[in-house]
Amino acid sequence: MTATTADSPPPEPPELRLRKRRGVELSLLVCAVLISVFGYVAVGLARDDAAPPDALAHSAGLGLLALVAHLAVRFRAPYADPLLLPIAVLLNGVGLVLLHRLDLATPGERDAPAQLIWSTLGVALFIAVVVLLRDHRVLQRYAYLSVVAALLLMTVPIFFPAVNGARIWIRLGELSFQPGEFAKILLAVFFAAYLAANHGALAYTGRRIWRLQLPTGRVLGPIVAIWLLSVLVLVLERDLGTSLLFFGLFVILLYVATGRTGWIAVGLLLAGVGAFAVGWLEPHVHSRVRDWLHPFASIDAGHGPDQLAQSLFAFAAGGMFGTGLGLGRSVLIGFAAKSDFILATAGEELGLIGLTAIILLYALLVARGYRTGLALRDPFGRLLAVGLASIVALQVFVIAGGVTGLIPLTGMAMPFLAQGGSSVVTNWVIVALLIRLSDSARRPHPETVETGVIAPAVVTVRSPGPAGPPGSVGPAGPAAGGGER
Repeated sequence: MTATTADSPPPEPPELRLRKRRGVELSLLVCAVLISVFGYVAVGLARDDAAPPDALAHSAGLGLLALVAHLAVRFRAPYADPLLLPIAVLLNGVGLVLLHRLDLATPGERDAPAQLIWSTLGVALFIAVVVLLRDHRVLQRYAYLSVVAALLLMTVPIFFPAVNGARIWIRLGELSFQPGEFAKILLAVFFAAYLAANHGALAYTGRRIWRLQLPTGRVLGPIVAIWLLSVLVLVLERDLGTSLLFFGLFVILLYVATGRTGWIAVGLLLAGVGAFAVGWLEPHVHSRVRDWLHPFASIDAGHGPDQLAQSLFAFAAGGMFGTGLGLGRSVLIGFAAKSDFILATAGEELGLIGLTAIILLYALLVARGYRTGLALRDPFGRLLAVGLASIVALQVFVIAGGVTGLIPLTGMAMPFLAQGGSSVVTNWVIVALLIRLSDSARRPHPETVETGVIAPAVVTVRSPGPAGPPGSVGPAGPAAGGGER
């Protein structure tokens, strides 16, 4: 054992090696692609006793998309969460399998190839976001530009003809898309930026009524405006889903920013009042509520089952293990079998076990988004990560709740599963933003690299003072970055 003299240089800190987990991501991607390919082949064997002739091309296309996306993450966001991309690929692959299965039952309709093209566009935008957006905080500068663009996107469909009773589509010849799908990301950026800048005023200024701290009118104004806007969209576009989505998103972020549970109660009250009023006065929304309350009324009247009743029959027919891919009858639901009610196909042919696995994939995707928000240091990044994850959570809830009879139908698209180019492209952008945010959260900071010490993943300072309420996302609870999460 050698003695250290005063003149000898201090020992160098140990080399800091952080596990990037890209190998784990690649392994999970291989499993996701293989599961999707197995489902695609299983449909052909069940329907025609032979593998589909394009199975090899389908497998190569899906595998190539997954590989290119993985390479973008590996080289531009090496510390990103290794679960986000495989989950997205698996859900997208399962959606292609379900659409292919429904195409076989509806001769003349080929929606699976079109969905694959839209998925390719979504992956291209995914790569663009991962490569070009080096710092998520840049988005905070464009908060008000984002909300203006979002309002314009939501307003334009009002001037186009209604489709299936709702004005949420823009049709230009053979091309059609839902601008509201892109608006939800822009709204998440605006909400996160606004609340990150005003969370203290929302939590500690104004008058206290019962257990709720009401902020001043200048700060409270945008909150009331958002509520009125959600009701206005519902009235003009007859779109309950979009209204619930972005109003629920704002209430969630408001609660996360302030830590005040009273905002949840106020949000539920305002949403309930608006939904009740419009549901009672607007005929299209009222018919949805009536069908929800009496799903078997058409059967009792001798007209046969409507869409909701047929969906419930599909879930019942699936039982625990399902009828098998390609062997169900969910196509009897009608024109919405590939969009609103595609979850019924999964429930019938994959059974309760398969349906539970799909819901757990969504839950894991949302949980990793929330975990990213907890690990980020800046308030804007935390709120944006929570907001993006909440968009997925709200969509899954309102769609799954609608097709199972838990809540009225809303007409939204199940993320990655349902037919819809706008939806799949938007969800790929959401995953790209979450990957960029998770890379910032898990990346070692310069001070940790210099000292060779990995700071704890999350450190939350709980202080009742004006710096921030317990559990808030303000400066009171900085999260130390770096390390394995």
